[in-house]
Amino acid sequence: MIPVCDLCDAHPDTVQVFEPVFHSFGGRDAFFGQAETIRTHEDNSRVREAVSEPGEGRVLVVDGGGSLKRSLLGGDLAGKAAKNGWAGVIVHGAVRDVAELEAEDIGVFALALIPMKTEKRGLGERGVTVALPGAVIHPGDWIYADRDGVVAAREALHDV
Repeated sequence: MIPVCDLCDAHPDTVQVFEPVFHSFGGRDAFFGQAETIRTHEDNSRVREAVSEPGEGRVLVVDGGGSLKRSLLGGDLAGKAAKNGWAGVIVHGAVRDVAELEAEDIGVFALALIPMKTEKRGLGERGVTVALPGAVIHPGDWIYADRDGVVAAREALHDV
């Protein structure tokens, strides 16, 4: 994978740089892929639905509105995502089961940890444009993440 610093150097006018509020909790510190998006609030029903489907190397971008009251991803769902071929999950919100997340071969970036699970009420929207700190992500955008941060671009930047 191309380091995000190199992507920023080569494409300064193309990349959107996420604000440095996201932390790595998964077993992979670096990942990239096209975005699949979800907007939800304290309900991970759409997240469970998405990670149960083939990921095909994509990155699930979850706009949880920044809520830190309930976890939108835990060890069980991260395991499903890894098994189903997702490259990573970025959560604008909280996650849980840190030891299990670290044991899975998947990237997980989130704002924080919280042990409280969500209620399953079937809420949320998939395939919508989401706004996270520093970036507006459309379904199909390219997401690149490593220990230096997260960037997004409308087109693939593999040519560096």
